Amino acid sequence: MKSLGDALPEEQARVREILGYYKEIGPVGAFGAAMIEQSLKAADKAIISGDAAAMASAYKDLQEITG
Repeated sequence: MKSLGDALPEEQARVREILGYYKEIGPVGAFGAAMIEQSLKAADKAIISGDAAAMASAYKDLQEITG
């Protein structure tokens, strides 16, 4: 089983790939892309702060993003 410290960056990478798809479709994907970017920023902030609870919350949020 992976630690949160390992799993969260992997989830961020997966979601960044999905973000690319939203950006590729242009204006139609703009709202979705903005929401994904917000989730990624929250994950970055959680990692930087080292706040385990925020990291767990960000991880759960990212897992819900599908493309």
